[in-house]
Amino acid sequence: MRAPLLRVLVRGPSMAPTLSDGDVVLARPGRAATPGDVVLVRWDARPDQLSVKRVHRVRADLAHVLGDFPDGSTDSRTLGPARVHAVVLCRLWPRPGRLPARQDRP
Repeated sequence: MRAPLLRVLVRGPSMAPTLSDGDVVLARPGRAATPGDVVLVRWDARPDQLSVKRVHRVRADLAHVLGDFPDGSTDSRTLGPARVHAVVLCRLWPRPGRLPARQDRP
């Protein structure tokens, strides 16, 4: 049986322009993340915080994740590898649809 889908409210500027503060996304827990995916993550240093980031690389059960807006993001550059909680499938609100791929990052 699959885990239920999660509806998550995005807070902050770290994923701009892909996602904005106030956007609502739909995510699936338990799905394997690959580089380029937008995901929900947790860090050991901040276990109560769920963050939305983009996967840069995956190693074992941890991922190096970055925000699409580097100057406004606290991510793996500061906190180290993160544990992927769920993969974001789409944006529900205010502009429903697929999320664009990040093109200008190696």
